[in-house]
Amino acid sequence: QVQLVESGGGLVQAGGSLRLSCAASGRTFTSYTMGWFRQAPGNEREFVATISRSGSSTYYADSVKGRFTASRDNAKNTVHLQMDSLKPEDTALYYCAATIRDSIYATSRYHYNSWGQGTQVTVSS
Repeated sequence: QVQLVESGGGLVQAGGSLRLSCAASGRTFTSYTMGWFRQAPGNEREFVATISRSGSSTYYADSVKGRFTASRDNAKNTVHLQMDSLKPEDTALYYCAATIRDSIYATSRYHYNSWGQGTQVTVSS
């Protein structure tokens, strides 16, 4: 159980960049693999990226590989998602999530115990 709050979303033109942040309020942040998911209207919530407990390993969906970068600062209980070369298809509500599962291949929403409220990312063409 950990409280999560996302921030950093906004409106950006195609080809631009945004940096999302997720602040955790728990005292056991390093016990969690962190994930990023997104959901567009009418679509299922889909996996975007994961980062391991230490921050040493990451895993990305094919759709964002090479464009998005996940990172974490365990001293500050914070994770980030740097999004570059944004496309209109990236438009969605982005969620930060936490799981006790110690694997970067935790790509299902059902692996996650805690979720943030989401932050909107809109990419215009």
